Amino acid sequence: MRTRYLRGIGLMVALASGLLLSCGDKEPASQPASGKKLFGVVFQTMNNPFFVDLNAGMLEVIQSHGDELVTLDSQFNSLKQKNDISDLILKGVSALFINPVNWEGIKGSLLQAKEKGVPSIVVDAPVKDDELVLCQVASDNVEAGRLAARALQKVRPDAQIVILHHSVNKACIDRVEGFKEELAKFPEMRILDIQEGHGTTEGGRPVMRDLLGRFPEINAVFPINDPSALGAISALESAGKLKDVTVVSVDGSPEAIAAIKAGKLHSTSAQSPREIGRVAAEKAYDFLAGKPVDKT
Repeated sequence: MRTRYLRGIGLMVALASGLLLSCGDKEPASQPASGKKLFGVVFQTMNNPFFVDLNAGMLEVIQSHGDELVTLDSQFNSLKQKNDISDLILKGVSALFINPVNWEGIKGSLLQAKEKGVPSIVVDAPVKDDELVLCQVASDNVEAGRLAARALQKVRPDAQIVILHHSVNKACIDRVEGFKEELAKFPEMRILDIQEGHGTTEGGRPVMRDLLGRFPEINAVFPINDPSALGAISALESAGKLKDVTVVSVDGSPEAIAAIKAGKLHSTSAQSPREIGRVAAEKAYDFLAGKPVDKT
């Protein structure tokens, strides 16, 4: 996997390029029916430009085949996601794409899809029970976390850090793991606390506000995605501390890049959601055509 850095207009965006693809060798339960195929995708949220772009990449491939994609937003609700998946299976989808709210709690839905002969492809955030899915297509989230730590170390070698986590999501778990791994090389940098920011702007804002009150020495923040970072930035601005605190993030969204240009966000480890969507859709078509699906 290649990793490169982009610089320009006074900004630095760390790009975690390439995809991690883990696929099984299963054969299709049955040959795809003739005529238009129906596919379904459930996202943990659509209130994040990352997943909007991922959906667009998937839609690009599926529409080019003259087929249809149903996109559902689980709104960070595991029960809603379970019901969304059940509804798509009942609709008779040819394949199911899943961006899990809870990487362990999704097992029941994966079992249901397998029992009904519906191949499941996981996108962006892996699942624990990967033997139940055809493929997992994601960026290297551990490396994304490492990149964020490296970027922070260059400007805050004495960083006193708080992390805004979303600990039921495996992609976020991996980002924090990579961040901590890189941070271990720099003992002068210290994590003060890790709190749940839930991966949203609305969740990040009050948590950041509380952390500022409890840790006046904070001079760095690692929110696990760009929406959380925007929430943290809002809280820092309200407290008049934005100039004193460095924020590094992950996603590479247009909103984050705008915040970098505005001097509010230091860097974001950029990923390629549209490519994740395209690759996932292409793997579904390979599988349905009876073609071998590589594990790597």
